[in-house]
Amino acid sequence: MKAQGPVTGEDPFNAFITRCEWKPGGKGMLAGIMVAVKDNISTRGIPTSCGSRILEGYTPPYNAHVVDLILREGAGIAGKTNMDEFGMGSSTENSAFGPTKNPADPSRVPGGSSGGSAAAVAAGMVPMALGSDTGGSIRCPAAFCGIVGLKPSYGRVSRYGLVAYANSLEQIGPLARTVREVSLLMEVISRYDPRDSTMGDRPFTPRLTGEVKGLRIGAPAEFFGAGVDPAVGESVREAIGLLEQSGACVVPCSMPSMAYALAAYYVTCTSEASSNLARFDGVRYGTPDDIRKPWHDAFREVRAKGFGEEVRRRILLGTFALSAGYYGKYYAKAQAARRNVSADFARIFRDVDVIAGPTMPTVAFRIGEKTDPLSMYLSDILTVPANLAGIPAVSVPCGKVNGLPVGLQIMGKPLEDERVLDVAYAYEQGAGR
Repeated sequence: MKAQGPVTGEDPFNAFITRCEWKPGGKGMLAGIMVAVKDNISTRGIPTSCGSRILEGYTPPYNAHVVDLILREGAGIAGKTNMDEFGMGSSTENSAFGPTKNPADPSRVPGGSSGGSAAAVAAGMVPMALGSDTGGSIRCPAAFCGIVGLKPSYGRVSRYGLVAYANSLEQIGPLARTVREVSLLMEVISRYDPRDSTMGDRPFTPRLTGEVKGLRIGAPAEFFGAGVDPAVGESVREAIGLLEQSGACVVPCSMPSMAYALAAYYVTCTSEASSNLARFDGVRYGTPDDIRKPWHDAFREVRAKGFGEEVRRRILLGTFALSAGYYGKYYAKAQAARRNVSADFARIFRDVDVIAGPTMPTVAFRIGEKTDPLSMYLSDILTVPANLAGIPAVSVPCGKVNGLPVGLQIMGKPLEDERVLDVAYAYEQGAGR
């Protein structure tokens, strides 16, 4: 195996940070298939940068569990894909290696933080890719690029070898052009790993029947509320209507906790990031220019040079939320709000089988358009609830607005990943994709 990179030339969308020559095997469920791997998933002998200068030159001595699984099934690794630094972003503009472009329109973002993986699939560079989803980082780029992306239930896929951003929220998941391909990759990567104490031993059993007769679909009004482009909302309502024509029943419902889900998410994820990223101190990772300096001086300098602006911002926010005198005001309240989000989902799921709505409130925006961090954070409003509750959620293409893809998001009960994929498959078949 050889690694080349950073990639230049045959990558017009800047989808890859590192290209590989890890060829596929001759047998197995993924025999002959090249898979792209997000650059925060450890690969033995291949640089893993998390889109950050602070990890420049770092090569893991081991594979993530999911990487071992795809190799065991005959897949090859096409390369490590571009991403928002440490997964912190919704556009893949926060990469130390430059922004990724959307194959649907190169002037626009592909979404993030798994934008490189989504762009590589959408451009036909690879048939499948691995991403990670902390607050929408698989579903957002899947929606913006017009492909399928699944955030599995929390604990359904091993996180061993995933460079941690926010442990209680993130999951590795598959991206591909069709639901069937996503289901195949999910079947491989969901095999049990005792090294991840959050993972349960529950095999993923594909069930793509395409049958939705009698299925009860919840469509919370809040998923179509303020901030959602009316044209996007209409496209998604038409998609839900197609499922209704196939025999499903749409059940009106409400999710009041959506009002504070985004705030709860950002307090939680930044707090966990503050703790997780403390290891990047110039001793274990990142090299200070002068190791003779006092530790705190070297620590400050290496982080200032190695981390991008957005990562530094989130570390500061998280450190503040956890600091003495503010823990109860921010972090503890965020956890209470998180419990309310989970309770709302549990209440709605007593009456419905799945919940459907838009994946993103708008179509892909232009590169450089969102300069205000708050406007970028608001892009996550429809995806973060699933992470807070740990439930499965998939984005499947459901039309276009102004020539740009729109994603239908389908969410299910905890560990019912097979069902959400089956509903997505039913829509995909009905729409003739």
